[in-house]
Amino acid sequence: VQATDLINHADAVVVDVRSMAEFNGGHIINAVNIPLNGLKNQLGQLEKYKDRPIVACCRSGSRSGMAVRTLRKAGFEKAHNLRGGMLAWESANLPVKRK
Repeated sequence: VQATDLINHADAVVVDVRSMAEFNGGHIINAVNIPLNGLKNQLGQLEKYKDRPIVACCRSGSRSGMAVRTLRKAGFEKAHNLRGGMLAWESANLPVKRK
């Protein structure tokens, strides 16, 4: 499943698991920033999105892969990894928001 399809057609929530500094340097529009090291403690913040697809993203796709495993263990069955991360997103010229 392509992340862009989930975002555009399935009301997916993007969870960016990079550091706040990386996130502020450019992120997917409407993404929620929860750094990977705090994800387990912040799962309650995502509870309201349990029925929606979640697309986890990081710089290259490795941290978000770990995040997807954490989310699935916590019952978020529709968790997906943004393959290639922000590097792939930006190289595909998809929109990025910079603060």
